[in-house]
Amino acid sequence: MRETTQVKFERQGAIAKLTLDRASQLNALSPTLIDEALHVTQEVAAPDARVLIITGAGRSFSAGVDLKAATSPEYTKEVAKTFSQQARELIVLFESMPQATIAQVRGHCYTGGLELALGCDFIISSDEAKFCDTHAKIGMRGSGWGLSQRLPLRVGLQRAKEMSLTARVVGPEEALRLGLILEYTPLDALEARVIELAEQIATIDPESVAAYKTLYRYSLNMGLDDGVAAESALKRTPNRTKPLTEYLTKPA
Repeated sequence: MRETTQVKFERQGAIAKLTLDRASQLNALSPTLIDEALHVTQEVAAPDARVLIITGAGRSFSAGVDLKAATSPEYTKEVAKTFSQQARELIVLFESMPQATIAQVRGHCYTGGLELALGCDFIISSDEAKFCDTHAKIGMRGSGWGLSQRLPLRVGLQRAKEMSLTARVVGPEEALRLGLILEYTPLDALEARVIELAEQIATIDPESVAAYKTLYRYSLNMGLDDGVAAESALKRTPNRTKPLTEYLTKPA
């Protein structure tokens, strides 16, 4: 695995962990961080890890894009284009990789950080976590990373609009009520709870985990009848993931 300076990777048995490692900047997302995170995650998706935990070093998950880096002379149009493209790829990879992904959130989970978390199968937070979409507050019309599509899927259209148009901070109790997170725990119990869930998932047949992730993802892009047909096709096949992909991509 390549050397990294802004993310850390750990592996213990079937459970892998990706840590955003810019604690002094509240894990603000830089082009280097996203590039490293993408390449590490691409490597994790291949071996026999069953679960990937994504977390942040220090007291925050991520405060969002590093605005200082984004306004520096080095942040050329080409750098910006690559940064956005890789961020989109990373979020889609969290969604589509065969392993289950869990965002372990404490402190700030703002804007770009929220987008990373939304790509994960589960979000579990501490009782002092803070969620916020600040795009509109700084005059942006979204990032192109997909928050406008993923946030309503978690919390509903009206609540997603309210979060984005007010840029207000949502605490863990409200986040749970909205369906943004799976659950929250006291800070000192957060890591243990995430590991507990990861270990539960790691006991499940990995092909079944991958298949369910595929089915749930496709359910967002097809009608009920097509989705049920896809599930039926997958159930009948011994090597389930490849036939499902073939079924979904065959000509009508």
